[in-house]
Amino acid sequence: MKNETIILGHGSGGKLSHDLIDKYFLPHLKNSILENLDDSAVFDLNDSLLAFTTDSYVVEPIFFPGGDIGKLAVCGTVNDLCMSGAEPLYLSCGFIIEEGFSFDDLEKIVISIKQSADESNVKVIAGDTKVVAKRSADKLFINTSGIGFLRKDYKISGSSAVVGDKVILSGYIGDHGIAVMSERHGLSFETKIKSDCAPLNNIVRNILNEGLGVHVLRDPTRGGLAAVLNEIARQSCVTVYINEDKIPVREEVMGACEIMGLDPLYIANEGKFVAFAAPEDADKTLEIIRSCKYGESAQIIGEVKEKSKGKVILKTSIGGERIVDMPSGLLLPRIC
Repeated sequence: MKNETIILGHGSGGKLSHDLIDKYFLPHLKNSILENLDDSAVFDLNDSLLAFTTDSYVVEPIFFPGGDIGKLAVCGTVNDLCMSGAEPLYLSCGFIIEEGFSFDDLEKIVISIKQSADESNVKVIAGDTKVVAKRSADKLFINTSGIGFLRKDYKISGSSAVVGDKVILSGYIGDHGIAVMSERHGLSFETKIKSDCAPLNNIVRNILNEGLGVHVLRDPTRGGLAAVLNEIARQSCVTVYINEDKIPVREEVMGACEIMGLDPLYIANEGKFVAFAAPEDADKTLEIIRSCKYGESAQIIGEVKEKSKGKVILKTSIGGERIVDMPSGLLLPRIC
């Protein structure tokens, strides 16, 4: 039998990533907390409900329009915590640095981490540094872990969507992935496309403080909106219908996708989220999101219509319907 090996597609956040987890990680590590497969692990400790998450960042290039690997690391971990309904509090930060990396660039990234942590109102309280030989890494990799508190009156999970829920998207999709790819390949467009990298905890806090019926929160990073909606549909065993005309995509991003043969539904984002809200609370939830920084362009893009094994259906702008599949391969490598 041919010896199978890891390929880049296993890190795409799509079908190959899920297959990797299901075949090699869950059989050995599965437990009642891990098997939920949400962005953060939620657990009870001494009658306090906590959320814990970890992530690694290998984006290339490490500086891109609208951000850098340091800002990405903080915002990505903060967002994973608040997508469980948690208030992010503390982060750890580990650096794997390639020999020959510039001190000036390292300081810029550490300053960016500090600025992003201040905006998110979190503290970096632990860290680690390793240096590896030239050609043993690609400039700099960062791992961050984060912890936050949850309120016990909320259960927010990818498995909590119910028939009737409205699907709210907090703004334009595809900005991050196209910004990174344009910088990587030296592509130029009439308008500079910037990453949407941003912390979302302030928006989530404002939603939860209103006590609204929000059942699911998830940020569409690797694999984009298509991947995250498929994950939620499968976890909750529902069919999600979305309207193409309601999904906000910048003209520049759409143009770049057309040039590169990409679908914006599958492009990574780093400052957007989807919320599944009870129909009676959807308009109020949308109003709150739009009133916040980073949520001004939010839209209700669809709804949950029926129970199923889990699928996503797009109502196209010309009146037809098509199934939106989980991404099967690698569209944009090293995007986060």
